[in-house]
Amino acid sequence: MIKSIISKSALFLGLIAAPFLTANAQDEGFIYGKLTTIDGKSYTGQMRWGDRGEGYWTDHFNGNKEENDNYRHLTREEKNDLRDEQRRRNSSWGSFTISWGNSSWETTHEFRTEFGNISRIDINRRSEVELTLRNGDRVFVKDGSDDMGGTITVLDQELGSMKFNWSRIETIEFIDTPSKLTSRIGDPLYGTVEYYGGSITGFVQWDHDERYTTNVLDGDTRDGDMKIEFGNIKSIERDRSGSNVVTKSGRELYLRGSNDVDNSNGGIIVSTDFGRVDIPWKEFKRVEFTNAPNSGKAYSDYEVKKISGTVETTKGESLSGEIIFDLDEEYNFEIIQGEDDNIEYFIPIANIKSFSPRNYDNARIVLKSGKELTLGSGRDVSDENEGVLVFNSSGKPTYVKYENIKQINFN
Repeated sequence: MIKSIISKSALFLGLIAAPFLTANAQDEGFIYGKLTTIDGKSYTGQMRWGDRGEGYWTDHFNGNKEENDNYRHLTREEKNDLRDEQRRRNSSWGSFTISWGNSSWETTHEFRTEFGNISRIDINRRSEVELTLRNGDRVFVKDGSDDMGGTITVLDQELGSMKFNWSRIETIEFIDTPSKLTSRIGDPLYGTVEYYGGSITGFVQWDHDERYTTNVLDGDTRDGDMKIEFGNIKSIERDRSGSNVVTKSGRELYLRGSNDVDNSNGGIIVSTDFGRVDIPWKEFKRVEFTNAPNSGKAYSDYEVKKISGTVETTKGESLSGEIIFDLDEEYNFEIIQGEDDNIEYFIPIANIKSFSPRNYDNARIVLKSGKELTLGSGRDVSDENEGVLVFNSSGKPTYVKYENIKQINFN
């Protein structure tokens, strides 16, 4: 159901990604900024979330949106219709809350964006932050993610590596990364991942975790436990209850007994020029690592805008203006999420040309590159989508139910 987008003959290049390395290439793709503690002390340098977490501008910061005031644009009847539709689809109400006192309700919506769209993070408490976006708008995000409440490592260019507990942090201000850092955490993992259905090239996150050449692959052999730096690995191929590993020097090893190399692996993420692709272990066949052409998309490449375009309805209407997708996604960085043959896609709306619902459980997406996808099994691309608001030039909103959307053409 993917047309011309992912095949063994058409590979995409991507945008993502202890000892430290001397820089010898462009480093603008690494997260960089100033961290200020609750005592007012500041530290500036390359940043990494957690021990082996997010470290590239294209990595995702996610949580739950604290509030959504877009429901105020709906009539009482439209709100009741949404509530009744949710009640019809769900046997339990775990995914949303209803306040009977004022007859209002709203669904919990996820917030997800690449770090490059954020200007500043203010820590309010362990599970709540205020994000300042690149355009100056502010968003409150809470819970739902290990991006909050953990640790942040700063590779201060003068003091070296420092790890900060979340409770010690007051603010994080992001800054353009210097083109060449004096030292850095590691080189990006990059290569071609083969899976049942095709292959794709880009920046690799192994087991949803390891993303640097300095990270290690764990596993057992007949001769004992192995810990091999990814920078020394040429290829990994899934085989029975383990994996065949070939080093760059040509050594061949069969590893097992670790979630890096067996069925407990969390999957392989590949970041590309159109978004990220999450390949579960059961679909994975083989990866061959190569040198990354760069460190990924730079902070200066990001520009936050409101979503705009034209919504064509099944009733023959054409509505143009600013768009709020699924009643909560209003920025071009917001992500449409869905699956095709067990492969999960995360695509920023900025990279999408058009969106067309096909039935209750999938939608056709045309990328601005001209490639096409049919995605399902996700809220954004199914009848769980709560529809769109379109604001005309005078700011008046029109609500269109998802079932009445024929096509959305994004600017």
